[in-house]
Amino acid sequence: MMKTVLTFIMAGGKGERLFPLTKDRTKQAVPFGGIYRIVDFTLSNCINSGLRRIYLLTQYKSASLQRHIRLGWNFLPSELAQFIELLPAQQRVGDSWYLGTADAIYQNLYTLEMDHPDDVLILAGDHIYKMNYYSMIDFHREQDADLTVGVVEVEKEKSEHLGVVDVDESGIKVVGFQEKPRVPKTTPFNPDKIYASMGIYVFKHPVIEEELHEDARRHNSTRDFGKDIIPQMLKKGLKVVAYNFIDENRKEAKYWRDIGTIDAYYEANMDLIQVDPVFNLYDKDWPIRTFQEQFPPAKTVFSGEQITGRVGLVLDSIVSGGCIVSGGKVQRSILSPNVRINSYSSVHDSILMEGVNVGRYAKIKKAIIDKDVIIPQGTVIGYDADQDKKRFFVSDSGIVVVAKGTEIK
Repeated sequence: MMKTVLTFIMAGGKGERLFPLTKDRTKQAVPFGGIYRIVDFTLSNCINSGLRRIYLLTQYKSASLQRHIRLGWNFLPSELAQFIELLPAQQRVGDSWYLGTADAIYQNLYTLEMDHPDDVLILAGDHIYKMNYYSMIDFHREQDADLTVGVVEVEKEKSEHLGVVDVDESGIKVVGFQEKPRVPKTTPFNPDKIYASMGIYVFKHPVIEEELHEDARRHNSTRDFGKDIIPQMLKKGLKVVAYNFIDENRKEAKYWRDIGTIDAYYEANMDLIQVDPVFNLYDKDWPIRTFQEQFPPAKTVFSGEQITGRVGLVLDSIVSGGCIVSGGKVQRSILSPNVRINSYSSVHDSILMEGVNVGRYAKIKKAIIDKDVIIPQGTVIGYDADQDKKRFFVSDSGIVVVAKGTEIK
């Protein structure tokens, strides 16, 4: 009999490090790459991997995410026991909301009792990557592991923002876990690299139930898989292994980005506009699905007034449907649907979300402009750090973020 898998996607985080993009929405609902939401990449990986029994665990500011799932991801046939369902925090086992990643699953253990899967796949819904999850599930079963943790090699300098998985000399057996360490344990093969946890776990069904019940009885637990469940399992001698997310042909880590900060979010978007991007949205063998409203095609207007500078020009950029570049210049930028760039304005190295309107003679550089913001005529953003900090949020690397609902005088 074919073994079954039940999938849980964590989609309830506050996303505090992505503020102000998360001022009105959960992190997984933040727009990305023009037409997508961050959660689309994890969901597309599931569908492309053949996983069709999926729960999204939601909590904070989930209205935008719920609408997106209802309009764009409600297509699996229930008569075949396939589904993508939202599981909001319901206080089913007490008077608290989700206290951590492990607690989110613990509060929904009733779904495991209903579905009786052989294995449980747990995913973070806030990373950008392409992955066939069944490769990891097959590895988990071949190893006869109680838990398999997805890991990816990254520079050790990034350890303070990540969970670090410590393995033995084989590179497979997990012997420890560090949460955002300043001095991390490096991989056994490269002293400059760490194994970062991808927030992906495959559990045997009976094991996860037992471990979550045991963790719930501990008063000093933070209810987290990395901080609590993995150390608890290692202490008991259970078999925990690491699945290395590596390109076997190129012998290097595959593309994976944790976009939990404004700077990381900005850099991952900019990756998409490279001439030959490592993360390719145009891969027909691994399509990224989303929900899009019906917008007309993008267009540029005014091309014969080079002397006066009134030229509708787009270079090295992603331009979504409904956009009109009317006599302005766009370079190395991402325009979400229904953006308007008016005459004599310029947009460089920036991300403009749906419905943004850039007035005449405005100048924007290294900025993220959230939905429906109107940029008045002659506004300058990204050219004077001191002035920008007085009006907007500015990241550590100088990315200016204009929040949704901002009225610029």
